[in-house]
Amino acid sequence: MATRTARGVFSAWWLVLIALYYAFPGAHLYTWALLGYSSAAAVLVGVRLYRPAQRLPWYLTSAALAFFTTGDSWYNLMLAVGRQPGYPGLADLFYLLFYPLLTAAFLLFIRARSGGGDNRAALLDAMVPTVGVGLLAWVYWIAPFTRAQDLSVLQKIVSIGYPLGDVLVLAMILRMLAATGKRPKALSTLGVAMIGLLLSDIFYGQSQLRDEWALGGPVDLGWILFYSMMGYTALRPAMSELTEPAERSRTVIGRHRLIWLTAAALIAPLVLLLEDFQGHPVEVARGGIVDAPVIAAAAAIMFVLVLARVSDLAMAQRQAGARERALREAGTLLFSATDERDVKEAVEQAIVRLLPPGTPYFLELSSAVPGAAEVDVHWRAAADLPAGHHAGGFADTLFATQPLPGGTRHGQITLGAAGDVLHAVRPSLQTLCAQVAVVLERIALTAQINQRDSEAYFRTLIQSTADVILIVGGDDTIRYASPSATKLFGAPIAVDTPMSALIAAAGQDALRDTLARVRHTHGELDGVELTAQGAGRRTMLVECDLRDLRHEPSVAGLVVTMRDVTEQRRLEDDLTHQAFHDSLTGLANRVLFRNRLEQAFMVAERDAATLGVLFVDLDDFKEVNDTLGHAVGDQLLVAVAHRISTIIGAGSTAARMGGDEFAILIEQSNSAAATEEVAARIVADLAAPLEVPDGEGGLHQVSGKVSVGVALNRDAANATELLRHADLALYLAKGMGKGGWQRYQSDLAHSMVQRLELRAQLHEAIEDEQFMLQFQPIVELADQRVTGVEALVRWQHPTRGLLGPFHFVEAAEENGAIVGIGSWVLREALRQITAWKAADPETTLRYVSVNVSPLQFHAADFAEQVREALAEAGARPEWLLLEITESLVLKDADRVIRDLQALRAMGVRVAIDDFGTGYSSLSYLRQMPVDVLKLDKSFIDDILTSRQQHALVDAIVTLAGNLDLAVVAEGIEEAGQLIALDTMGCHYGQGYLFAKPLWPTEIPALTTAAAPAALSA
Repeated sequence: MATRTARGVFSAWWLVLIALYYAFPGAHLYTWALLGYSSAAAVLVGVRLYRPAQRLPWYLTSAALAFFTTGDSWYNLMLAVGRQPGYPGLADLFYLLFYPLLTAAFLLFIRARSGGGDNRAALLDAMVPTVGVGLLAWVYWIAPFTRAQDLSVLQKIVSIGYPLGDVLVLAMILRMLAATGKRPKALSTLGVAMIGLLLSDIFYGQSQLRDEWALGGPVDLGWILFYSMMGYTALRPAMSELTEPAERSRTVIGRHRLIWLTAAALIAPLVLLLEDFQGHPVEVARGGIVDAPVIAAAAAIMFVLVLARVSDLAMAQRQAGARERALREAGTLLFSATDERDVKEAVEQAIVRLLPPGTPYFLELSSAVPGAAEVDVHWRAAADLPAGHHAGGFADTLFATQPLPGGTRHGQITLGAAGDVLHAVRPSLQTLCAQVAVVLERIALTAQINQRDSEAYFRTLIQSTADVILIVGGDDTIRYASPSATKLFGAPIAVDTPMSALIAAAGQDALRDTLARVRHTHGELDGVELTAQGAGRRTMLVECDLRDLRHEPSVAGLVVTMRDVTEQRRLEDDLTHQAFHDSLTGLANRVLFRNRLEQAFMVAERDAATLGVLFVDLDDFKEVNDTLGHAVGDQLLVAVAHRISTIIGAGSTAARMGGDEFAILIEQSNSAAATEEVAARIVADLAAPLEVPDGEGGLHQVSGKVSVGVALNRDAANATELLRHADLALYLAKGMGKGGWQRYQSDLAHSMVQRLELRAQLHEAIEDEQFMLQFQPIVELADQRVTGVEALVRWQHPTRGLLGPFHFVEAAEENGAIVGIGSWVLREALRQITAWKAADPETTLRYVSVNVSPLQFHAADFAEQVREALAEAGARPEWLLLEITESLVLKDADRVIRDLQALRAMGVRVAIDDFGTGYSSLSYLRQMPVDVLKLDKSFIDDILTSRQQHALVDAIVTLAGNLDLAVVAEGIEEAGQLIALDTMGCHYGQGYLFAKPLWPTEIPALTTAAAPAALSA
């Protein structure tokens, strides 16, 4: 239906209904209901016809009209059935619900018109006349109801509700009328409707007060006007403007608005004047000037509102001045700009300065957009912005277009902020964009002049550049080639030569794809690598940069810049390979192995697969370097790497982690058994000696025996922990005799971690002097007299308490701390025996026995260390007995003999400790310069029960006697053992039968000249 037709039908229908209403008073029930419901229906029709941006306020308006009509219809129905409607009654309920519905609709209109912003000025302008009209309503309409004696409290409340509702609706209309900017056409008819409603409600209230109300009188004309204007307004196309944001254009009060505000402000004085004019009788009738406080309060409120409005005007004036200063400063920045980038920065700074300080905002200056545009600033909702733009969370924006030189492109500015801020800034932004257009034109003219001057310079530059510059036409033929093409391709490139003629067959597909991509995107591509045919038909790698300049009349094609990067890429590949591979073995290095492990670990976690890591370490590799040289050691690493690669195949990764340590990543294993099988094969295959060259024509058979640690991802939370587990497993394999493999187990890991921590703490223990000595007596078996003591080291651990040698000596030998510990034990033992000798010159104690580790003994200056320790303690050499192990005697015998001879020449005696456990040949005893044999406890334990063991000990004691060696039996715990050894001719012994290890203060009691050693409990 055409909109004009809809309004014509509605108007005709209304004229008919009005005529019927006044012509047939008996049909008021029906004609009045048709009048009201027709208006509500017309609103819904208007919503369907014009589809406003927000439909809810119109739906609320239709509902309000329906409620109002329902109240009238109920009232008329009561009259029609011969009943007098009660007051208040059900009709009054529908009437009073009408006001909040209509007020809510008008509030939504106001919010939509303000764009979500806060229009304080319009609010103040509307409040001044609202307060004035409210004062009039109170004095002449509401107050009489409050003073009426014949009305109940409920009737007074209902009677007051009507004028309050009318004042509230009037306030909403005034708020919409007070908004700045272009007023919607529908607002005027809406105001006429509200005037009709207000007038009829006033006369209705007065007639109710005087009981003079009659249906069908002239008072109904105001309501008829209200219904008709509401429906007519909804049927006008302008109705959709009521829910669209208004453009605020005025920041000052116009003449008409000033007259309006002045008249409203004078209402309170006029009411007072009228009250005074009515005189004293009226005051007496009312019981005094009862309305004076209300009039005074209304006058005060209007005064404050006017002051607030004046304050806003002053603030607006200051903000306008600030924006003018910002525009001047922006002009200075703009006219100093030399290119579009400078202009963009100046515009951004200027817009920020135009905004009030501390105002939240969003600003986006886009890159150049193809297409022509005019200088304009549009008000746009966030949802209406072009694709690719957003408002930074604000509901409304100012969207500005800025033409750029050439007329084929333009810039876009998006400014998001609160609605009132955008309204205030819009004129200044329009002015700024106009200044920008002038500046851009100036920059373009300057660029054209500079371009003419520089063309000759660039022509010379292109002629001499090493890069090849080509211009390729739409048919993929070359229309221009720089002179440098002759050097790169071996011959000049003729015009119309196909571009494909320069590229090798392997790069033809890549060339076609590259040219198509550049033309499709109208952009540029950098760093495209193609295989080309160079001078002498050599294949070379060229790097190409392509620019689509088909839109430039002077070029009208694709510009291709080429450079030969063959050598550069070869060097990059070599450097990359060196960065991720071991230079000696060619295997992956630690970095590459770690990267592959982390990737494989994530894949295995995702697929619930098994992942294995092996740590491989050569056993005794240091001895190879020390005996055969580093050249042979390097060749051994190469041979081991080759054999490992052969064993694991292509599905796994082998890496050299540093030194003689390798790592293997097993990715294809489906179970732990597969990884363990690889570990076993590596151990078995490398157990056989390897033949390696020495670089001088010689070959050497070298042991490639390895120890392997195995770890699986199922026991680790991440790749780092998996590596640590493999390392711990390797450490365990080394500790269990080398030449084997061990898999990580969580129960063993704890003890290994404790062992590693113990090794780390040993050096600190030496520095902090945490070690101390106990001494076990050595007695003559014949009379049990103490003649010597063995120094036994103890560690007073800070957290674990007193530890014996069993807990830390092996770890100390592994990390070398045993050398420092042994040196301290030697000095402390000598100091202690010197103190005992000085305290009791008649003591039976003749010497102290000190154990020497192989690492300590092999020190080049060990004999000198002993000499210095003796001198430092003031001890005599014969007071010291050094105990060395049998394994030390058997290894490097010639050197050991020389060192022992040097010690004995000094006067120090030497003992072989734990004799018999090393299964040595007894013939060594004839060659070794030793003084004492110490029989291990394992020989003594069974001499009372084993005839063979008794005979063996008897033979050793007899042999030692023949070689003039003293024998000390260790571990004597029973009296029978003492008797048997004494019978064999063994002169000395030590063990728990005589005493456990004692502290230094307990020894003097056992070594006095008159007392024999006491048996321990």
